[in-house]
Amino acid sequence: MKNKTLAVWLTLTVGALGLHRLYLGRYDWIAKLAPVPTLLGLYGVLRARSLGVDDQLSWLLMPLLGFVLAACALNALIYGLMSSEKWNARFNPQQPESPSGDTNWLTVSGLVAALGLGTTVLMATLAFSIQRSFEYQMQESTSSASAELVKKSAN
Repeated sequence: MKNKTLAVWLTLTVGALGLHRLYLGRYDWIAKLAPVPTLLGLYGVLRARSLGVDDQLSWLLMPLLGFVLAACALNALIYGLMSSEKWNARFNPQQPESPSGDTNWLTVSGLVAALGLGTTVLMATLAFSIQRSFEYQMQESTSSASAELVKKSAN
């Protein structure tokens, strides 16, 4: 019997590794591939910590982690807001009247945490990605402009 509250908290805490899908009995391609962008994003974070944030590979990899965490928070919201009837029909079909699909205060606190965490991570990821993109564009335009100045002064 699958508990909705436990599924919300598992999705929020270990969903980036696809472990919530194992609990729900869905060991599919999503559960198998979920650790890949998570680990690549973590590698980007570790790389940025050791080489600095000017490392281009790290700022290409780090948003993967943010988007995965935001997707897990969204998935936790979907699970938590699902009605008891729909939850039991989907995850507990043998017991349609089971209380494990009910929403309680732990489910609601998981929803609040998912909403706060998901929003924060998504906005931070977008801000970081857009800032790095503009900085890269400015660096390229500045370096090409200086190269043209050097070329003109040489002539």
